[in-house]
Amino acid sequence: MSIFTLLEDKLKKTGVKYRLVFPEGNEQKVLEAASKLAAGSIVEPILLGNPQKIMTTIRSSKLTYPQPKIIDYQHDSAISELVPAFIAARGKEVAKADVLRALNDANYYATMLVKIGKADGMVSGVAHSTADTVRPALQLIHTAAGMKRVSGSFIMERGAERYIFADCAINPEPDSKTLAEIAYQSVATARMIDLEPRVAFLSFSTKGSAKGIMVDRVAEAYQIFAHNHPNILADGELQFDAAFVPEVARKKAPTSPLKGRANIFIFPELQSGNIAYKMTQRLGNFTAIGPILQGIAQPINDLSRGASRQDIYNMAILTAAQVSAEGE
Repeated sequence: MSIFTLLEDKLKKTGVKYRLVFPEGNEQKVLEAASKLAAGSIVEPILLGNPQKIMTTIRSSKLTYPQPKIIDYQHDSAISELVPAFIAARGKEVAKADVLRALNDANYYATMLVKIGKADGMVSGVAHSTADTVRPALQLIHTAAGMKRVSGSFIMERGAERYIFADCAINPEPDSKTLAEIAYQSVATARMIDLEPRVAFLSFSTKGSAKGIMVDRVAEAYQIFAHNHPNILADGELQFDAAFVPEVARKKAPTSPLKGRANIFIFPELQSGNIAYKMTQRLGNFTAIGPILQGIAQPINDLSRGASRQDIYNMAILTAAQVSAEGE
């Protein structure tokens, strides 16, 4: 069973229809995914964009989408109601003219819909950069309770194999505390897909086989994580083979509780994580699902600008699963 089949089955059992806002409602691929979502029982899509243009695209593409929910955000008479909520979310005084200018951007407007509870989550990125998607979320929604950072993980799937790679999208040079926090956020993602967490803090060193600031940072991250979450199986610092191959673990890290069977891999910095997930995807024929934004107070997710209709649909299902997990 694929991850998305698993998540769809779990979400159907809740009986809830999750309201997800799509800032790029004018994009054909988004409309194709939204029509499929609307026909199901899991997601109620909210499209932002020009209603006439959206309806023209729906008709010309011969999509079955009889009553799409569309908000013409650039001509919304109720937009002034969002201004005080926007200022409160920023936590500082902002000129009304600047707020209205920001709300003229689809990502900011969509983020505010999530912030005030008119949408449960947001999916964007087909026509916007990651920064365009993430910046409004960080400014207006902020991090979840107890979190200081947002991170980006990927679920790597090949047949029955599933692993979590993090951080692969957000933090260039995380310190030890941030690495420990990224690990905890990744545990939540693992549990959402019924993956029992086994966390490896990766390095070019295994248990002191090499020395240096980079090694110390990873070893300290593990110590922080182990102290804060003693009931979650974890170890570090470990080279990848010592974390993943039982035979190698017996030689390099014989006392490691992971025994070479880690399924959550915390990379020492963004460069390594990003390279690793792409190599695993291309050379190992894994499906890379993400980036999944972790540690944010309400679910916001980013798509690749090359995302297909199915990619958009899948990310919507995953976002709905994050909403559902928050309510548990």
